Amino acid sequence: MSHQPLPLDRRRFLHLAGLTGALAALPPLTAAASAHAAPGRTDTPPDAVAATYLRVLLDHTRWSETQWDEAQGHYRAKDFGFAVVLGNAVLLTHGTYDAARAGTDRETLERRTLATIRHFAASNRLTGGDEWGRTLFFDTTFQSYFILAARLLWKDLDTATQKNVETIVREQAAYTVSLGSGDDPASGDWTPNGLSGGHVGDTKLEEMGLYAQTLAPALAWAHDDRRAADWATWYGIWSRNEAGLPPADLANPARVDGVAVSENTARNLYDTFIVENHGSFGPHYQEELWRTSGRNAAHFLAAGRPLPQVLARQPNAQPLWRTLLGVMSDAGEPLMPMVEDREHLYGRDVIPLAFLSQVMRDRAAARAERELASRLEAYQQYPPEHRLAKFSGEPKYEPEARAEIAISYLLHVWAAASGRPVEALSREEMFARASGVTDFGTGPGLVSHQSRTAWAGAVTKPGFVKFAWQPGHDDWLFGLSGATSMFLPATDAKIQGRTVRVYESLRDGFDGSATLLRLDGGWAGFATLPTGAVVYASSGTADAEGHLEVHNLTMPGMPGLDGARTYRFEEGEATVRARDTSTDTPAGRVDDLGFAPTTVRHVRMLGVRPDPAYGYSLYAFEVRDGAQGADLARGGSATASSADAGKGAPLAVDGVAATRWAVSKADRPRADSWLAVDLGAERRIDRVTLRWESAAGRAYRIQGSTDGRDWRDLTTGPSPAVSSRGGWLDVEGRAGLVVRDGRNPIGVYDDKIVLGDGPAAPLLVEGFPGTSAGKLRAIARGATPTAEDTAVRTTLTGGHLTLFNLSGEPVRTRITIPRTGTDTVVFEGTQRLTADGTSFEAALPAATAAVLPRASRSPPSRAAPCRRDCGSRSSTARPCACPGPPAPCASGPRGAARSPWCERAGRSPSSWPARPPTRTTTWLLAGPSSPRARCRRACPTPRRRWTATPTRRGHRARAAAWSLTSARPARSAWWRPSGRRARCRVRRSASARTASPTGTPGASPAGAACAG
Repeated sequence: MSHQPLPLDRRRFLHLAGLTGALAALPPLTAAASAHAAPGRTDTPPDAVAATYLRVLLDHTRWSETQWDEAQGHYRAKDFGFAVVLGNAVLLTHGTYDAARAGTDRETLERRTLATIRHFAASNRLTGGDEWGRTLFFDTTFQSYFILAARLLWKDLDTATQKNVETIVREQAAYTVSLGSGDDPASGDWTPNGLSGGHVGDTKLEEMGLYAQTLAPALAWAHDDRRAADWATWYGIWSRNEAGLPPADLANPARVDGVAVSENTARNLYDTFIVENHGSFGPHYQEELWRTSGRNAAHFLAAGRPLPQVLARQPNAQPLWRTLLGVMSDAGEPLMPMVEDREHLYGRDVIPLAFLSQVMRDRAAARAERELASRLEAYQQYPPEHRLAKFSGEPKYEPEARAEIAISYLLHVWAAASGRPVEALSREEMFARASGVTDFGTGPGLVSHQSRTAWAGAVTKPGFVKFAWQPGHDDWLFGLSGATSMFLPATDAKIQGRTVRVYESLRDGFDGSATLLRLDGGWAGFATLPTGAVVYASSGTADAEGHLEVHNLTMPGMPGLDGARTYRFEEGEATVRARDTSTDTPAGRVDDLGFAPTTVRHVRMLGVRPDPAYGYSLYAFEVRDGAQGADLARGGSATASSADAGKGAPLAVDGVAATRWAVSKADRPRADSWLAVDLGAERRIDRVTLRWESAAGRAYRIQGSTDGRDWRDLTTGPSPAVSSRGGWLDVEGRAGLVVRDGRNPIGVYDDKIVLGDGPAAPLLVEGFPGTSAGKLRAIARGATPTAEDTAVRTTLTGGHLTLFNLSGEPVRTRITIPRTGTDTVVFEGTQRLTADGTSFEAALPAATAAVLPRASRSPPSRAAPCRRDCGSRSSTARPCACPGPPAPCASGPRGAARSPWCERAGRSPSSWPARPPTRTTTWLLAGPSSPRARCRRACPTPRRRWTATPTRRGHRARAAAWSLTSARPARSAWWRPSGRRARCRVRRSASARTASPTGTPGASPAGAACAG
């Protein structure tokens, strides 16, 4: 019988040739360019995300056209403004052009784009010009965008321009290879450190990726060049070392593009797979691995060339992506607690997700990309309108953001054309996959806990010290970037000691962490729980502790940013309106303070408590008589205790919204800095308005004087929008905060929350994601655990007992845990159960924190139960669990064995087995007076020693169930029911995997049986 050969299509051929079929370029992206000149073409974007990118590019054209220089006849060279041509090229070759949305007609856009490509192709240093190009950092990044734009519009370029573009492609690769592993002399101090790299403080991942990036266009468009083999060799060297980590690479047996990963030489990562840049963990820079890959992939795909294997098999890429998922927000942008100027830089965060989702087919990345894309249009409409990189970005990032969104669109086109769309995870699935807890070590200074409902982290990197929390993964709820403080009053605290305990579900039955810091001002601890809740404990490190900043903007379409934030508390509720402004004049607090009318000539603000990072800074100091009165301070003579360069006191009374006074850098920590204004004559006044920059005074006095020497207080500020002693605060149902035994009230000042609004004092706070005001009220009114030793602070939050030893000495103390309803709680350790609750004996080493899960109730073992009659001991017919394996039973035949079950059914079994079917049973927790406890007291227990191990009841188990397995008989250890006050001890091994209880007279063999 003859067999027909299987058809060998292109994908199969490439697979057999050693290339992954998923990476074959099908078809070239430039194929669409041939039809772009047809005015009526209406090709449809391949999916909803791609359609969003086209609309975003059209809208962004209103900004990009501001880069046109009519006198020069091309887009500007400053900040590489001419790189907008890539976005233009995509609009001209894909989709339906919408002139109304773009703000310019198609013909004008095309004419300007082609003129710009002609000019900058000729002015590049590689073609004989002297304006730009060849310099690795960072001309070549924009050169990559420029080349791709030219290729998309190739048929519309004249022959001379085409030749210039080809020369740029080839000669850039030749120049990079000529450097070997050395530095580019034209790039200043930018260096990859040869092939050694670097990871502490400033990774060389970005630099090595850029070297590879200069070679990718040549391999895509000039692969027939005789020098291409050398280009490919160096492209592989730089790409494989980009995420180098020798301990991992040396143990990796894989070969990438035919080269062993073990030959890598660079170290650009910490061994916990985290990247530092500019001195701290920077997710934006960790994403550079896939940002570079996206740029490179676009060239190969547009040229119809297969992707190099290293793009899809980048060594250590998966653990790096896992790290980013561990800090991912609901917007698809990683949270950045140690980065000052990259938060909410949406336009620059698209391309890494597009590469991972459309090329790597990562389903979590596909969800993150969808979430980010769904927010782009609302983001664009917020002032300054049309821009794609704002809040923490400068206008110079706009051409690059435009180019990267254009590339992201092309990656979607390619994925659709290759018939391999990716199915995104749901949001719930993404955070379930991302969940986990990691201590990245003292170097990176981060303990990160991602759960299904929140992200939380302890940051100990100098200059960024904080306990960060983002309930609901909402990156527009609490500010947490850079020097923004969270819980701790300032990020510049000096850490003198750090202890961390990490809990993992596979080992401990739950994910969580417990961090305790010894600071220059005292002790502070932070616990993260699997429910997304957090607990903050402090000995009182500084004034105004428990600090949280709330994002409050008017950005229609962005969840939560509807122009106001509403707070609910015990005494009522308050709404704080957004004070929106452009990024040119950063939004700050505005304090309107009224007081009894008085007549003065001089008015001053005297500081009491400065902003911890920047001291005091005012855009305006306004003085009035009556709410509608003229500003009497405008144009007056202003003086100050000090002033930063270019920010003198007169700038606070000049009437210009964008100018401001700020204290000198040296005086930023000074509490009593002041700003005074001379009104020129004695005037009647009754109010002052202070328009602060972000460095808003935490507390201050407004004073008046007739002579400028003798001052008297008129009022104090700021006036809080909320001041509550009810012990709880609800932030729009998105986050709930409960303060335990707080000595100071809870305050809300504009968009800042202060949970201990007053002098330094001990503070204990529980934070809950997505909890209603009613639930918070009930939690705050409920009883809470207390410790006999005042150095220990404790809470019972979400079924977990958190313990903080806020001292430098080991502590043994008794924790009283009140009973709630009919439940009695039991934890690992030594404890006594009473009718009022649990008395737990805690032993904590010095300066440590711990989290103990509440032992769970579980159903009794169902392993072939043998039944017996409990006789007259009870008339209730229901099963109950007897503690332990079978033993002689008084109510059964002499010598017969009994089962772990007893059924009070009022009938006798016909026969009894000689031996039990199993020696393992599950211990049930029960209150002292429950039927199960009574049944335990009715069933005698043999002379046995027990070993307890935690077992999981399915993937959704919130805590471990205790399964007790009998060991050798131990004549010396009897356990007998001891009535309503049973005592027991569970000892846990150092590995935290096995608990070994020891039976003692009058005590139960395991904590799980202490209810009896």
